Amino acid sequence: MRFDPWNPEFIAHPYDVYRELRDTEPVRFFEPTGQWLVARHRDVNAALRDRRLGRSYLHLATHEEFGRPAEPEFQEPFWRVIRAGMLDVEPPVHTRLRRLVSKAFTPRMVEELRPRVRRVARELVDGFVERGGGDLLAEVAEPLPVTVIAEMLGVPEADRHLLRPWSADICGMYELNPSPAAQHTAVRAASEFAAYLRELAALRRDDPGDDLISALARVADGGDTLTEDELVGTCVLLLNAGHEATVNVTGNGWWSLFRNPTELSRLRADPSLLPAAVEELLRWDTPLQMFERWVLEDVTIGGVDIPKGAEVALLFGSANRDPEVFPDPDRLDVGRADNPHISFGAGIHFCLGAPLARVELIESFGALLEAAPALRLVEEPAWKPNYVIRGLESLEVTTA
Repeated sequence: MRFDPWNPEFIAHPYDVYRELRDTEPVRFFEPTGQWLVARHRDVNAALRDRRLGRSYLHLATHEEFGRPAEPEFQEPFWRVIRAGMLDVEPPVHTRLRRLVSKAFTPRMVEELRPRVRRVARELVDGFVERGGGDLLAEVAEPLPVTVIAEMLGVPEADRHLLRPWSADICGMYELNPSPAAQHTAVRAASEFAAYLRELAALRRDDPGDDLISALARVADGGDTLTEDELVGTCVLLLNAGHEATVNVTGNGWWSLFRNPTELSRLRADPSLLPAAVEELLRWDTPLQMFERWVLEDVTIGGVDIPKGAEVALLFGSANRDPEVFPDPDRLDVGRADNPHISFGAGIHFCLGAPLARVELIESFGALLEAAPALRLVEEPAWKPNYVIRGLESLEVTTA
């Protein structure tokens, strides 16, 4: 098999191809997407921290000046939302936006959320066990992070069912060479999501609560620190990132444990391994397989010269299986002690919500291990037809 991000067999198991890339061509040009693939941990880690690479180039040049084609006009509503969030901008704008939001995601603030996260996780798991199981993704993995991030932001409970579909549709644009249908779907979702958040922010200005949207709306009202577009873009990013990855880590993680029953038994016997196990599940089958950066100045990566204007595709899934960094990397080890995986990224774009994601995953897995010790798979799951953000369609299990 070769690197083919549209092949269902490759999506289901890309790791043999990654091994070959690391061994034979760790930095390679991939013609179908016009990107340079970067496969080794040391190169990916260094590139994430290299300021000659950026998530955007528009702070330096137009598309034309950078040698890139202009985006289709119909995509403008999508990029207006996405490029107003901190993930797709560079300093100094990124620095300002991250500083405004980071206070809500400090380890101390997140630790204060743990009791609430634990209660929600246990309520969801208790109901799941009472029903004898079902789709673990839809009934446990999705509601937990959506509930937590929606409460933090101040999204009313009656509206939370809108968030997951919007998020999934928006994320479709991040796949490689998305189809016209996926592009139009992403634009529609971004437009609807933005309109909803503008209305909600207006309500919070008039009737503020103890939530992040109210706090950001007060800042945006000043006009000089946070624009309304930046408020919307920031909230879309937080809502998407605040649950998309956590849902997929939960699904991928349990599927990994079912395929490694010795490690599942080990974890059931010793729940104190949970923090290490969560890190290992993040490493072993990460949901974010690829993270892209633009080359802002000529660089050399892994001995290969890459010119300004090129795009690099950092293969997180490959870096996390690199034997130079992880002994016996293809073995799932829920007690792995030294685990410098890069599933949350590195450098200035390191995932702001990593502390919260870790708490949610530990509480979710812990609740299921405790309340459903006989949890087992009903049928082998299917992977979604997505490579960049990789997860299962569903995960049918029984608790009996």
